[in-house]
Amino acid sequence: MTPLSLFVLDLSAEGAGRLTRHDPAEPVIPVTDLGVTRGDGIFETIAVRGGVLQALGPHLDRFERSAAMLDLPVPNRAHWTEAIEAAAAAIPEDPRPGAVKFVMTRGIEGGSHPTGWALGFLADDPSGERAGGIKVVTLDRGYRHDVAQTSPWLLQGAKSLAYAVNKAAGREAARRGADDVIFVSSDDYVLEGPSSTVIARFGDTAVTPPVELGILPGTTQADAFTALEAHGVATLIKNLSPADLVEADALWLCSSTRGAAPIRELDGAARTVDAAWTELMNTDLDARRR
Repeated sequence: MTPLSLFVLDLSAEGAGRLTRHDPAEPVIPVTDLGVTRGDGIFETIAVRGGVLQALGPHLDRFERSAAMLDLPVPNRAHWTEAIEAAAAAIPEDPRPGAVKFVMTRGIEGGSHPTGWALGFLADDPSGERAGGIKVVTLDRGYRHDVAQTSPWLLQGAKSLAYAVNKAAGREAARRGADDVIFVSSDDYVLEGPSSTVIARFGDTAVTPPVELGILPGTTQADAFTALEAHGVATLIKNLSPADLVEADALWLCSSTRGAAPIRELDGAARTVDAAWTELMNTDLDARRR
């Protein structure tokens, strides 16, 4: 990641959404901020090409959903849009995908208002993963599939800053010689990746798991489904098991900066890479950012 611009949003009553620009290397977040000390906050990352944001509305919708789950103040959509667009406008045209990460924390411990900012950056080039595919392992997430309903305080389905478990899963994948992870519930339901959504192809139908399993609504997956549907492909949201992944004709992990990355190996077994569907989805995703 190459940071390019930082815009801090004043979320105090007096600040009324005032936006200030900073050097991304400048220290602007206090060490007593609960986002730093507790991971108590939320975020989203939006892909940008040519100054155009992909799926801004759905990302803001998900941001608001996460805020509600964490009992944070309702984000002022106009203020956040201004901050995000300012960060996007500072991203130059580049072969690498641009992106904006926007964050709201609970603020300084003992304080009265949240902290907010938007960071514009260039992400890693995903072309290699799109062309060659990725190696993936399945890992037990340690929760039942219905944890979002039985234990909402565990915040499954919120995009929070508490990413230690997700990063640990990535390190475990690396130890197993893989690039990424698909989480599975303790009772064998396919969930999502640490920062991605699963798509499986069964014949001429694309399938992704439902958000009722405590997973994030995939903004990139939704756009990929729109692209597939425009070409006559049937799409379906339904529960999947690890056995279904083995039986699928092809698999992908989708995320904002990577697009649709085909899976070429799952738990050590080679998988067929569907180059045609991969190109179809990514061509449409890239066009949406221009």
